[in-house]
Amino acid sequence: MMVQGRKLPIGIQDFESLREDGYVYVDKTEYIYRLVHSGKPYFLSRPRRFGKSLFLSTLRAYFEGKKELFTGLKIMELEGDGPDAWQKYPVFYFDFNKDEYKREAKRDKSAEEALKQIEDTGYAKPYAADKRTILKIGVNFSSKERCIDGWIVR
Repeated sequence: MMVQGRKLPIGIQDFESLREDGYVYVDKTEYIYRLVHSGKPYFLSRPRRFGKSLFLSTLRAYFEGKKELFTGLKIMELEGDGPDAWQKYPVFYFDFNKDEYKREAKRDKSAEEALKQIEDTGYAKPYAADKRTILKIGVNFSSKERCIDGWIVR
């Protein structure tokens, strides 16, 4: 008789598929709760092949309010059902393993001008034969407000 074990998530970097497809998951969601509720900026530094992509995918699911994916995990107990729990937020998720990103930022100019510079200088041309999607990101940084004032992704 063969005993069926749970599936090991070898090469799985997406939290949603890991949870939905029944892979083994070591619950580290308490760290997400602490990170989100501490109010401090963090620099996430870990060695290669050490779970950064899975951790960021888990953060994405959390901020997208996908409560059902966290059933049975520590964060469900910590978050509870308060008014601030499981809110949905817009998430920008850039996967540098799959796509090629070319970005240009302009100070006190339009994001359109930044995109035009990517085109005019040919920043993306070396990647034209590559199978990855090339995303061009034009950003305007406002020196007055000291923040991103607008962006365009093509």
